[in-house]
Amino acid sequence: MSESYRQLLDATIQHLEGLKARGVRHVSVTPESLRARALPARPTLATTSGPKPFSLAPVVAKPVPAPIALAAKPLVQPGTQNPKLGTTDKTAAFAALRDRALACVKCPNLASSRTNVVFGVGNLDAQVMFVGEAPGADEDAQGEPFVGAAGQLLTKIIGATGLSRADVYIANILKCRPDMPAGSSGNRKPTPEEMQTCIPFLHEQIDLIQPKVLVALGGTAAEGLLGLTGIMKLRGQWQTYRGVPLMPTYHPAYLLRNQAMTEKRRVWEDMLAVMEKLGMPISEKQRNFFLKA
Repeated sequence: MSESYRQLLDATIQHLEGLKARGVRHVSVTPESLRARALPARPTLATTSGPKPFSLAPVVAKPVPAPIALAAKPLVQPGTQNPKLGTTDKTAAFAALRDRALACVKCPNLASSRTNVVFGVGNLDAQVMFVGEAPGADEDAQGEPFVGAAGQLLTKIIGATGLSRADVYIANILKCRPDMPAGSSGNRKPTPEEMQTCIPFLHEQIDLIQPKVLVALGGTAAEGLLGLTGIMKLRGQWQTYRGVPLMPTYHPAYLLRNQAMTEKRRVWEDMLAVMEKLGMPISEKQRNFFLKA
């Protein structure tokens, strides 16, 4: 590879990385812009001791041509309210996002130990989106979130509101099951670094679906989304995430461990608040769930 070609490639990659950081997801390149980049003048690469990908030194030679003229406009502006995408555009965008998630190896330990990437499941036009922390063993095996015992309870909770799994969207902050030491069983909590690395996928899911309400399931999910700890105090208190109302509540796994009527009622009160936020009808029977006679 010639030095001039390498410099052009580095400059192009730097420009595209900058666009990506600003939320651009689709880029079109015109023949004119390609011809512009064919001019001989190129920026020179900085030589530094440490690894700094795509870092360019100030230009000391004669002026260089302008960067590639890119006619790019993201389908969705992250964290803002956007017009709903058409079904075809949204389906295509989700398919592309899913392909990127399935191919992700940013966490080598998770990529090498996973059976499946657990991307998410549900209605792409859902009004409510449930967010957990990470897949467990059952989810890793089946490639779908919340399919184990906790998932079955979540399905029942959703059904009690009058909705079904097909009406909502369910995802996790982490798309891969946290790896476990050899010979050990169970599931471990994802690290903050793992969640920070993976959460851009969730951001794109939220921005494409544009739900009216988010529900954070459990303390780890609330911590990963809001940076706040203490689910006992957080639950039932409306928050906002990426411009969307967010309700923190207990994880269904907690209700499997603590089946006290009072704890079930607290989760149900959170679901009643979600239903009210969505303008859903609430029957007297629903309002009285888990209340003592």
